[in-house]
Amino acid sequence: MLECMKTCYGGLPMKKRIGLVMIVRNESRSLERCLSQAEKLVDEIYITDTGSEDDTIEIARRHHAQISEFNWCNDFSAARNYALEQSDCDWNLILDADEYLVAGTKKDLLNFIESGDHAGAIERHDSYKESTGEISQSCVFTTRLVPRGTFYEGKVHEQIVTKLPIRPLPLIFEHDGYLQEGKGQRNLEILLEELEEKPEDPYTLYQIARTLWLMKEYAQADGYFERFYQLVPESGTGYRVSGVLSYLYNLLELKMYERGFGIIENEKRRLDAYADYHFACGTFYTQGIFSDVQRYIGLLPEIEHSYRRCLEIGEVPEHEGVLGNGSFKAAYNLGVWFEVNGKTQEAVYYYRMSADKGYQPAKERIQKIL
Repeated sequence: MLECMKTCYGGLPMKKRIGLVMIVRNESRSLERCLSQAEKLVDEIYITDTGSEDDTIEIARRHHAQISEFNWCNDFSAARNYALEQSDCDWNLILDADEYLVAGTKKDLLNFIESGDHAGAIERHDSYKESTGEISQSCVFTTRLVPRGTFYEGKVHEQIVTKLPIRPLPLIFEHDGYLQEGKGQRNLEILLEELEEKPEDPYTLYQIARTLWLMKEYAQADGYFERFYQLVPESGTGYRVSGVLSYLYNLLELKMYERGFGIIENEKRRLDAYADYHFACGTFYTQGIFSDVQRYIGLLPEIEHSYRRCLEIGEVPEHEGVLGNGSFKAAYNLGVWFEVNGKTQEAVYYYRMSADKGYQPAKERIQKIL
């Protein structure tokens, strides 16, 4: 009888309560956008402020958030764990202010919770600016729905500590934080402190290298990428693929083609199923040939092969790659390949394949050709 009273009311199972938990600081640019959608998913909102000087707190109050304060100590896990302690909900959805919901409902969340014992990873589309100036998006899955009592570790790019299996949530969020300046240097300083404590940790090396790469500090990033590549296990980590591909693109910026070709050869067996790997190969072969035609001319057929392989694999969200590398971007690059080789009919075919997915550069090429 007592157990029934704990779990039922009027003969019906008690619904699990979901809290939204956030840490914020000077987020007036994006907090309203985030909360206006996220509040539809949860029962309570818990916001921990770490020193805002704008109207962040006022925006949070308008959404009936329970607000707490935390003295910032250069440790994201400490702040997140404090924020989680403020929630008395059964489950907590953890978001950043620069993330906003584009697909999914509260019913989806409740169904996920009732379907078994597991934590949930949101699908997040990260916008970032490429060296060409083009805005691209990458897809990542990051654990954000956890039961009460879960905590974080790691001073920056913190990670959930849980023995529960991680399953993808039926929620999709957009994230534009990487387009904002200033956060890279802040994160770098914290990561370098963490590296002093764990100098042989491949994950910390990966995060430092990738932070410098995103900051376009390619020469500085190189040494950290090299150490990461030497230390990271060949399997069993969720970040190795991203690290290897970021390393390749960093070498591309530094025009270190020989080292890049060595990594491409070394990773063929492990990364053959990833469209992003073959896209990186095609890009590497193209720029390598342009840098020294006589030396690398034998790689010419590999350009077409690489982008065709991207289309064969297609878009696989679970691979957490760049959106389009298995579809419209690969098709566009094949169009360019055939156009420069004088094969207009084939070029138009692939440009149209790309344009059908809404890729503007492909539409512009078609207009110029026809």
